[in-house]
Amino acid sequence: MKRLIPLSLCLALFSCEGPALKKEAIIITETAPTGEPAAEKPAADLTASVMRINSTSQAWNPGQPWEKTPPTNLRSLGAIVAPEQVLTTGEMVADITYLELESPDGSRTAQAKIIAVDYEANLALITVKSDDDRAAFFEGTQPLSLAEPPVIGDELSIFQVEDNGTTLLTNGTLQSVDVAESFLAGQGFLTYMVKASMQSAASSFSLPVLRGDALSGILLSYDSKDQISDVLSVDVVARFLGNAKDGEYAGFPSMGISASRTEDPSFRKFLKLQPEQGGLYIGKVRKGGAADMAGVKVGDVLLSAGGHAIDKRGYYQHPHYGSLFWGHIVRGEKSTGDEIILGILRDGEPLEITATLTREEPMDRLVPDYQFDRAPNYLVKGGFIFQELTRPVLEAFGKDWATRAPLNLLDAYENPEKFEDKAKRVIFLSGAIPTPATVGYERLRNLIVKKVNGVEIDSMKTLIEAFGKAAENNLHSIEFMEEDFTVYLDETVSTGVDSALLQRGLNRLSRAE
Repeated sequence: MKRLIPLSLCLALFSCEGPALKKEAIIITETAPTGEPAAEKPAADLTASVMRINSTSQAWNPGQPWEKTPPTNLRSLGAIVAPEQVLTTGEMVADITYLELESPDGSRTAQAKIIAVDYEANLALITVKSDDDRAAFFEGTQPLSLAEPPVIGDELSIFQVEDNGTTLLTNGTLQSVDVAESFLAGQGFLTYMVKASMQSAASSFSLPVLRGDALSGILLSYDSKDQISDVLSVDVVARFLGNAKDGEYAGFPSMGISASRTEDPSFRKFLKLQPEQGGLYIGKVRKGGAADMAGVKVGDVLLSAGGHAIDKRGYYQHPHYGSLFWGHIVRGEKSTGDEIILGILRDGEPLEITATLTREEPMDRLVPDYQFDRAPNYLVKGGFIFQELTRPVLEAFGKDWATRAPLNLLDAYENPEKFEDKAKRVIFLSGAIPTPATVGYERLRNLIVKKVNGVEIDSMKTLIEAFGKAAENNLHSIEFMEEDFTVYLDETVSTGVDSALLQRGLNRLSRAE
């Protein structure tokens, strides 16, 4: 019998480079560039309104889903926004194994827990875990009030506390406002761009941003070269806190469409758009989303939303901030369950459609965009490794994953409508460990599973159940979508291989939660 290769040498599931797993502090610890004086000054006594946050996180390895990546330690400064409640970023609590609150002077610490988190908006609300210790820990603290929305040219202040307890306020000027991504790609929220020359201070993954003595936003990133800070707006913070107030966090809504500009004259003529009309071409409508349920169709042109006209670049006029990307109408001005009136052009004819906004949970999608705080599903059978397709798995193909990942997997991610009628998840063979059961199949990888033992595969659960059926002639048949390709797996040999893999360090062979 062929000898099993040790796991440490053979569990390479992708013919690609791994993802960059190390997170870097967004507040860099280096001196501000010379030539422009720093704007820092000693802060007023705001330490009663902030808390340090320490977290340890461990993400699951997208290439080897039975194990976690090395732990990462993060540190930030959170704002006390309500009695015994601290606001921070979602990134601080993603995949946490331990979460701690610490007073600014370091004199007291307490284990913390999450009250509400929204990874798309990159916000989290936390408190002391112990009910008995909570009141004592927050004794003497003072919650910050929320500031009125600023205007271009207003001065905002970034609050820092160094390790030795020294406090600093870095004054900056609000230069522009727009909808921008922060933690997750494709998730845009109203963001302030603040010009500020930051001084070297304790590394942090987020900081409170003030207008006067009130909270005006949360610092998400800092570019030391251009001296620009990205600050999540007070508008988004206020909606998040208001939503979480009753303990039943519903999240920010979405429309469930993909839309593109209509600037090209020939394209506009094809769409029967008049010169004075703006509009966005709707290229995709997510099945089961708010737009789909309301009757929006691919090929429609979105002319307005919530009474705001949308131009051909996708912008509208906000009464306070001026020109903003239209996504803020849905994700910044509306809540889950709200109705919104859409102005649509269909085949040259205008019509109005009323949509009820819904929250799109990541696990409701055929291919989830993110998967925090949840272990990935997988199956190892005889040396074959089967996984659920997710965006983190695609990102494991490297920085240029959108062009380097296998075309069939990218197609499933970009065009889920091809699979949604038949599958809850896309299950694919991600690789094969060289074993006696996989002889001749060692190079197989990245093939989407269609059937196992004649059973249609629509999730990891059905895959595991299909392998549990009695195999005809002691051979499991595995059919793939690619060219109706079929392989056969000997049940007796694969069962022996599974036992050997468990003995050699694999902690479990499957997960389907």
